[in-house]
Amino acid sequence: MARLRRCAWLMGTAVLSACSLAPPYRVPDTPVAAAYKTSAPWTVAAPADQLDRAHWWTLYREPQLDELEQRLIANNHDLRAAYFHYVQSQAFVKEARSQLYPDVSAAGNVQRARQSDTAPFRTTAVPTDYNNAALGVEVDYEVDLWGRVRDSVAASNEESQAAKADLASTQLSLEIELARSYLDLRGDDQQIQVLDDTIDAYQKALELTRKRHDGGVAAELDVARATTQLSFAQSELTQAQAKRALLEHAIAALVGASASDFAIAPSVAPVALPAIPVGVPSALLQRRPDVAAAERRIAAANSEVGVARSAYFPSLTLSAQGGFQSSIYADLLSLPSSYWAIGPTLATYLFDGGKRRARVEAEKAGTAEAGERYRSVVLASFRQVEDDLSLLTQLGTATAQVQQAADSAGLSVNLALSRYRQGVVSYLEVVDAQTAALTAQRSAIEIRTRQLDANVDLIRALGGGWRYDDLGSSTDAAPSGSS
Repeated sequence: MARLRRCAWLMGTAVLSACSLAPPYRVPDTPVAAAYKTSAPWTVAAPADQLDRAHWWTLYREPQLDELEQRLIANNHDLRAAYFHYVQSQAFVKEARSQLYPDVSAAGNVQRARQSDTAPFRTTAVPTDYNNAALGVEVDYEVDLWGRVRDSVAASNEESQAAKADLASTQLSLEIELARSYLDLRGDDQQIQVLDDTIDAYQKALELTRKRHDGGVAAELDVARATTQLSFAQSELTQAQAKRALLEHAIAALVGASASDFAIAPSVAPVALPAIPVGVPSALLQRRPDVAAAERRIAAANSEVGVARSAYFPSLTLSAQGGFQSSIYADLLSLPSSYWAIGPTLATYLFDGGKRRARVEAEKAGTAEAGERYRSVVLASFRQVEDDLSLLTQLGTATAQVQQAADSAGLSVNLALSRYRQGVVSYLEVVDAQTAALTAQRSAIEIRTRQLDANVDLIRALGGGWRYDDLGSSTDAAPSGSS
């Protein structure tokens, strides 16, 4: 009978220890459209069309960009800091999980002591000077009756998953920053090439006006205008070179190199504009690490509510201790010197001045706060995708338009110079045509670079090649609307 009662007590304890006082977890609802608003020549991505998880930047077919991205992953200090933050969060999970097991401690001491002659209740039976040697072991185990420990473990694990998503988000942001800087630098290379060619053309035009002036055909004003055009172009070239240098320094910092020892050779080869596979809006909740991090923090805050609620109920601790104690060192490990104690301890608060109620209210408010932040991140992610799709669509049209303007402006320069040689027009018409041509050429390069930047930003908005299941297995629900 005693054995049956003991088994029933153990089964009851096991059932209680499996319970949790945390509220049922549910991801907050957010408005999710069936399709993106922007009409563009984008197709909905099929599962086989998803971005490469690890090397999305290879879409641009730039070997040097690929090399730089690999260096960033290996050497970037911000990325390494985010990684060690994640490692720290994993250690916190292990620390929380350790509460599921008993605490075992051992202690030993050897003392020579003297008793005070005026000590209360002093008797002559106790010697004034005596030895005290002790060696013991103690085992304490808190029975998780109300799920406090398990909710703590769950909260730590969910926070660790959020840290892992933060790591992925940091890596993606740094990769995007590097890709944008690299593409902007290549745009500057093209700008510098255009300005170099323009300066050569302006130099020849200046020589033409000087010859005409020396021959008495052209006024000195024509020489002044040609000189002004050349000086302005030279100034623009210097500014473009300075801008490129700053981008090169920024790239050096991203890849963990010293700006003083780092250089990227110029290249004016056009960079391909790849087609980015765009999924439906609901899939975005599975593909953005910042959305996943916000969702995991709701789950962590929800588990903390269970931890706070468990404080209302008694805690049960099972303790056992035993060992040896003796005033005679030689007899320390003998049976008469042994001692032991075993038994449970049940403890609860009777009055705490509202401390527990305040803690529960705080954790509920924290869960609500995390939910609102999640909604904000989700809505921002949809907006970013729509922004980048709109930019790509409009900039694609603008690129064709400005290229047509550049072609026409180049023709105007040739016509103006021809008419100027024939003495039909003043040099002011040549200046106007040259200014329009240079502006159109530089605008074409700038818009094309902005289009590439928007293309890269769309990859960021779509979460790169990341997916929610990269967080690892979890018993909690995935974000609503995921597929």
